[in-house]
Amino acid sequence: MDDLSLQKIQISGPTLASLLHRTSSSLGDVDGLLFGHITPLTTSPLTDDDPTTSDSPTLIATVTSFFTSISTTTFYSPSGHLNLPILLSLLPSHQTLIGWFSARRKTSLRPSMRETSFTASLSSQIQLSFPIANSLRSYTLSPSIFLLLTTPFTDQLIHTHEYKAYQYRFSSDLFESKTLDVVNIGPAFRGHYGNFTPTNSNFPLLPCQIRDSRNSSSTSMVEDRTETENLKNQKEIDLCAKGFEIRRLKGLIGSNAVNYTSELEDLYSKMLAKLDGLARLVEKSSARVLEQENHNLKLRYKFAGLE
Repeated sequence: MDDLSLQKIQISGPTLASLLHRTSSSLGDVDGLLFGHITPLTTSPLTDDDPTTSDSPTLIATVTSFFTSISTTTFYSPSGHLNLPILLSLLPSHQTLIGWFSARRKTSLRPSMRETSFTASLSSQIQLSFPIANSLRSYTLSPSIFLLLTTPFTDQLIHTHEYKAYQYRFSSDLFESKTLDVVNIGPAFRGHYGNFTPTNSNFPLLPCQIRDSRNSSSTSMVEDRTETENLKNQKEIDLCAKGFEIRRLKGLIGSNAVNYTSELEDLYSKMLAKLDGLARLVEKSSARVLEQENHNLKLRYKFAGLE
């Protein structure tokens, strides 16, 4: 494997937004895998001076999707050792693993000893190496990108996030801080929005059932019962709405909205009147319940000989 330095790391706006939302909505600290590709930086060969050749190309890493684990230490041990069988089972066939991320709360923005140990173990795996796309020479890299996300130590009115990208160089056994470019909408970068595919957000499998002709009668009875219940529920909704079904509420949009304003206000006034009557009914019921409780209490005292 080659140990080439990256110039910067790119991530599209929707990918970063989805990653921040996933980490902020979790119950605790989480981590996951980063997928994407690494390509050489294309520069114009036209120059007035003699071109100088470089042994290593200028590389840019692009994060296109991610996988979020349920909790930490899903694919590694608490001491930071890689669990290769579990990691391989999480890798999709059409994605290239280029690194991983860790999301912590109210901690310092620097890699921990466990994160350093796991990144070193991850980047040393030859079976996880991948070639550089669109490269004139043959290079193979390891998943050495590490993205660290944290939250501020103190609670703020505006929810903020702090993140920093690193590349682990196994030749020096150190992290190198890298620039993280967030690619937003633009003529040259609209393709990033189509490349975003969250790997762990697949739709669940819908239950599929093969019907037997012998059970057709029972199935039709169930469907008729369901349709009857739906009609009953719809009639109750229509009764509460006083004729304002969905097809009539569509008239509230557009030029005909003025004609429905008075009717809708009348509907609201009737609904408020019903709520007021319901509130009075609840007050009367509560008074009766309190009166019955006092009567029961007097009977207990009487039978206990306390009166």
